[in-house]
Formats: sequence, structure tokens, C-alpha cells
Amino acid sequence: MKKQRLHVLVMDGQGGQLGSQLIKALQAYQDQLNIIAVGTNATATAAMLKAGAKQAATGENPVIVACRKADVIIGPIGIVIADAMLGEVTPAMAIAVGQADATRILIPVNKCENLIAGVSNLPMSALIQDAVEKLEKIVGERWECLT
Repeated sequence: MKKQRLHVLVMDGQGGQLGSQLIKALQAYQDQLNIIAVGTNATATAAMLKAGAKQAATGENPVIVACRKADVIIGPIGIVIADAMLGEVTPAMAIAVGQADATRILIPVNKCENLIAGVSNLPMSALIQDAVEKLEKIVGERWECLT
């Protein structure tokens, strides 16, 4: 049986730095993943493309469409909060992410008036590594089921 690649949506806004770091960290898994980068603005999308994303789009409708197709959605916690990231996350985007039939790996970023209780202010590299480890576990379980 041919193993299908997992559809992973990396979503980010503002300057796209978090999304860029995620894209770079996921490059090693390109054989198992179909990575799609979607920015809430053109700057974020450009940063993720520069980081190595093969497919990318910008804006509300691409977020909605990509969420329908995603197996896993990775991004800052603000992607599930309407008006987060200084208003870049529209209510429709937050609903699409929240209602997606996908596993969400949300990175706790304590910015833009959204503070996550019980979460230490870890360096972004540690948060990215934890997100990648969570995705590795999902990929391993998915591929195990197919063999």
C-alpha cells in the first residue's frame, strides 16, 4: 500500500518569523509531508516562501480552503482567536482553523493581548522543536496505521 503524505498547513501572520522557522524545521520531513504555507498577509507568506515553502498563499480564502484539506495545522495560538495578531486573523479564519477536521499544533505565543496561563516564556526555538516533535509523533502513528 502506498503511503500518502500528510497535508500540513503552516499558518502565520505579521512578519512570518514563526512560520519561517517552522518551515525550516520541517524541511527534513518533505518525503512524508505536503507542506502548505498560508500567511495572513503578504509579508508573512513571502517570509515562509523564502524559508523554503514549496506552496504558499495569502489571505482569508486560502486559509479557509487549506484548513479543509489539512491533516495537521501548525501556527501560533492566535490563529484560533478572531482579531488576533493585531487584527490579521479574521473571524472567518479563526472559525476555519477551529472547525477544521485536523489536528492543531498551536504554539503558545504570549503577545498581542493573548496570554496563556501556565506556559513559561520559552525561547521560540524550544517551542518550534516541541511542535516538530508533536508532528513527528503524528506522522509516525499515521504511517504505522498504513503498514
